[in-house]
Amino acid sequence: MAFRPYLIEEITLDCTDGVLSRREAIRRLGLLGVSGAAAAALVAAGSDRVAASGDSTPPGASTSPAEGEEITWAGPEGDLIGVFSAAETAGGAVLVIHENRGLTPHIRTIPPRLGADGYSALAIDLLSAEGGTASLPGEAEATAALGAAPAERLIADLRSGLDELERRVPDTQLAAIGFCFGGGMTWQLLAAGEPRLAAAVPFYGPLPDGADFAGSPSAAVLGIYAELDDRVNASRNAADAALEAAGLVHELRTFDGVDHAFFNDTGPRYNADAAAEAYAAMLEWFASHLSAD
Repeated sequence: MAFRPYLIEEITLDCTDGVLSRREAIRRLGLLGVSGAAAAALVAAGSDRVAASGDSTPPGASTSPAEGEEITWAGPEGDLIGVFSAAETAGGAVLVIHENRGLTPHIRTIPPRLGADGYSALAIDLLSAEGGTASLPGEAEATAALGAAPAERLIADLRSGLDELERRVPDTQLAAIGFCFGGGMTWQLLAAGEPRLAAAVPFYGPLPDGADFAGSPSAAVLGIYAELDDRVNASRNAADAALEAAGLVHELRTFDGVDHAFFNDTGPRYNADAAAEAYAAMLEWFASHLSAD
């Protein structure tokens, strides 16, 4: 799947919803290779749709129960970077895939949160080849670098993340979760064929064109969607059909009254109630489909 068009849409939507200024959106589109005139036209064509209802003010610092461990390991093309948290008694091991801004402080809170709830977790930095998210000047450069990264490299790095989870948390089943861009990468990993996955939870992620999940026969998939996220919701029926065709256990849940990225508690579309409900649904899914071997 080519993620550049999706990332262009993300930036345009962020400008429409007031997350980015017009100037910043045009700058970020330029980093993705969009000409100034085309970028201006994209921004001007944005709708007047407002952000999700509910409390749109991001809270302060995360109340994560602990900080994750910064780790590196040998990947297919060099060292990979991640944040790992071990559960005291792991009911499974979860690979966490970040949004299009890289391994942000928000994503770093997710492994310790999962660890406290009984699932060892590793958040991988898919910008490791560029020196890691923290080495880049800002979010715009992170998004541009992800847009330029070959899909084959990203998938190979995700497989290496699963390898590292197997090494650190032996004798447990594996899952993958991802958010926005990371949700799309979760679908992509399933479509690439990953028989080790026992569960997957893509949060509002774009579906790869012509997705075939037959190569991931053991994965039980919980797809998380937001009612106001028309762009990603356009592929919901295709995801359902592809999951049915592959014979995978699955459920696609749409959360009412919220928009894309409603789970991110550092963003303007955050909705605390829906985020808590989606997280609880994910834990229930893991309890049903993950176990220690």
